[in-house]
Amino acid sequence: MDAKLSPQRGSNISGIGLVSVLGVGLSASAIILDGLALRMPWQGYSLTLPFLFCAVATAAIGFWAVPLLQMLKTGQVIREDGPKAHLKKAGTPTMGGIFFVPVAAIAACVWSNFSSEVIAVSALTLGFGFVGWIDDWQVLVRKSNKGISPRMKLALQIAFATAFCIWLIVSQSSSITSIALPLGFSLPLGLLFWPFAGFVLLAESNATNLTDGVDGLAGGTVAIALFALGALVAPTHPGLMIFCASMSGGCLGFLVHNRNPARVFMGDTGSLALGGALASVALLSNSLFALFILSGIFFVETISVMLQVGYYKATKGADGKGKRLFKMAPLHHHLELSGWSELQVVASFYIIAAMLATVILMSV
Repeated sequence: MDAKLSPQRGSNISGIGLVSVLGVGLSASAIILDGLALRMPWQGYSLTLPFLFCAVATAAIGFWAVPLLQMLKTGQVIREDGPKAHLKKAGTPTMGGIFFVPVAAIAACVWSNFSSEVIAVSALTLGFGFVGWIDDWQVLVRKSNKGISPRMKLALQIAFATAFCIWLIVSQSSSITSIALPLGFSLPLGLLFWPFAGFVLLAESNATNLTDGVDGLAGGTVAIALFALGALVAPTHPGLMIFCASMSGGCLGFLVHNRNPARVFMGDTGSLALGGALASVALLSNSLFALFILSGIFFVETISVMLQVGYYKATKGADGKGKRLFKMAPLHHHLELSGWSELQVVASFYIIAAMLATVILMSV
């Protein structure tokens, strides 16, 4: 396969080549980690089999789902103030999360013998995905880049987050009131843990959503984060390991269609769901510190937006206009406008995500 691109793309690897490298890397890592943990890769309770099954299943379903989304005229509306190179993406089907997130969640529930933990995180994931679907649908109906109001979106997210926290309180995990830290330390929060838990669910979901702005970016970085989180919680929460492996595989299968040049976007339907999946697993397994490290890219993307808005307001003059700290936020758009190709941005972020995952797994 010739992975070389035209000079205009500014990279020496194609979108499918990049996804292939990611898939081989994650698959090899799954087999190695299963071997080190004395798990057989072909067993249901492993990283490898759920990961590969969901990757293949979602990739295959995509060949039917993407044309269906095109037929239903779910073309993405591109923001006019975004990078000009993105205008050619107008009309690409969106809300792709509607086919790969449910497949991975259902597979995880079946594979875990309908473990209560897996059902809970799957419900939260699908709940956040439902909020994203409403937002995506409103964008299509209004034919603008604005979906439901931020207040309504936040209210719906809070409702699902509250329901998940209530389940945590009444379940066997109700003793979780502190944040586990490295070297055996912990940060006790008492009752304050629950408002913090709700904040984590909302923050992670929206941070993942902000990262979804370049072909293959969110899908790949989340696949890496979910995979590492699954390997981390495997000894104590095998059901959650299966869930993370399934969702990671689902992301990889989706990338077959979402890699540059994308044939479909995941939309808020996918990005909000994936953020909820990461946060709910971390809360249930008391792995919030690990989640913070694994979410380094999502955190930086969110901070770039906050700094952009804050700096603009702080420098606003009499004419009502302020200065911009970045050429455009989130950070991936700033890099694009600085001359990076989409593939360079995605490849760099994949490498950083892999490094963060390695740090977490080596610290276990």
